Amino acid sequence: MNYPIIFRLLGMILLIEAIAFLVSLGVGYSYRSSSAEQSALAGFSMSTVIAFAMSIAFTYLGRQGDLKMFRKEALSVIGLGWILASLIGALPYFLIIPGCSLADAIFESTSGITTTGASVFTNLEQFPRSLLFWRSISQWIGGLGIVVFFVAILSFLGVGAKILYSSESSAHSTDLDSGRVQTGVLQIMGLYLGLSVICAINYELCGLDWYDAVCHMFTTVATGGFSTQSASIGAFQNPLLEWMVILFMVLGGTSFIVMLHFLRGNWKTVLESTETGVFFLILVVVSLVKSWHLIVFAESESWLEGLRLGAFQVVSLSTGTGYSTADFDAWAPFTHSILLILMMIGGSSGSTSGGLKVIRIVVAVKVSLINIEKAFRTRVVRSIKINGRNLDRSAQESIISYLVLAGLVACVSFILVVFFEPMLSVKGAVSTILACLFNVGPGFQEIGPTNTYAFFQDYTKYTLSLLMIMGRLELFAILVLFSPSLWKRFS
Repeated sequence: MNYPIIFRLLGMILLIEAIAFLVSLGVGYSYRSSSAEQSALAGFSMSTVIAFAMSIAFTYLGRQGDLKMFRKEALSVIGLGWILASLIGALPYFLIIPGCSLADAIFESTSGITTTGASVFTNLEQFPRSLLFWRSISQWIGGLGIVVFFVAILSFLGVGAKILYSSESSAHSTDLDSGRVQTGVLQIMGLYLGLSVICAINYELCGLDWYDAVCHMFTTVATGGFSTQSASIGAFQNPLLEWMVILFMVLGGTSFIVMLHFLRGNWKTVLESTETGVFFLILVVVSLVKSWHLIVFAESESWLEGLRLGAFQVVSLSTGTGYSTADFDAWAPFTHSILLILMMIGGSSGSTSGGLKVIRIVVAVKVSLINIEKAFRTRVVRSIKINGRNLDRSAQESIISYLVLAGLVACVSFILVVFFEPMLSVKGAVSTILACLFNVGPGFQEIGPTNTYAFFQDYTKYTLSLLMIMGRLELFAILVLFSPSLWKRFS
């Protein structure tokens, strides 16, 4: 194990977080006339100093040693980095909010960094604006991945950057056309920044002030779902804004690599993207079905409102954003089952969305259909085509293994949560696990869109925080940390 490179990269993660604290401190200073910002300034000042000091300390520990990085170092940095970022990100909540427990602070921070959007707080309108800004920008940073952010600027890593990118992202580094993955990741970051700017401008044109426009831009492009309002997007009562949010949630849930091909005019590559086609098909079909249900059963005042409400909730949960404009927990149980399935499936690989990812579901379905046919035609040989190319056996096995592992993690987590929270309903427990593991945020029953996670016991919040990180990093980067052989000194 090359410990110096691990310390150096962890120092870079903390540096990024310290800079975000500093920006939030600047926001607080601009609103310093508000009494709520006085304690916030002190809290962010202390958080910034701690983050910078730890960044310097980790960088110092990693000052010597070679720069070779293997997969074990990459997984260690990613797993430890997200845990460390979540812990340090809890400082502003703990230092600024009166009576905030350590469990609440860590839960809220983890939910932000992992773009889950679950919250333990109510009455957000009473929070300092600087804290709400940190809450939002933490999702923006986590959206594309802290690891991807610093991989893009660390040219000295060489091939190590490729390992880091492919380990952190659900996409693969081979999907990037560039010979150097740093260049490819920089292009993705450029697209991410471009979408962010366009999104903020459109939100302002839709009637939001610049503060709300920027904060909601952070959490939309990142498909995170945190809002400056307790009632989420529904608080603005702005249909035009809701349609704009739908558009940018869809873009956030679409593979950034596919969007790069689209911008370059590589139409063939875009049209051959199996996952993108299925993702859009799911969104359109389910949105129409849900809208039809709202219109027929008079749960909306007009067909246009029904279409907007249905599409918004479907896109929000499917991309793992978690915004809400209506209390979908009060809708008919039929719709709950559809929304739960969407929460599990999630968006596209290589996007900021959560879930199992559409491509894995597509491959699993194709493998299952082939095995059904093999039950009565044992010698039949079928190939699975993804993006116009045959998918090799090892990739198929990897996807199936991941789905099985995700199912096992979900089952174990369900047992733990039910044990810790004996009064929690089964529906509430199931949606809690799915909402956290697949980084969605709101669920049903006790954690519906009008409720929070505040009522959970502290140890349940710690468990769910770990679950959010596992879901964001697609399990392996956290699970391998518990493997003793990972920490041995051989490469």
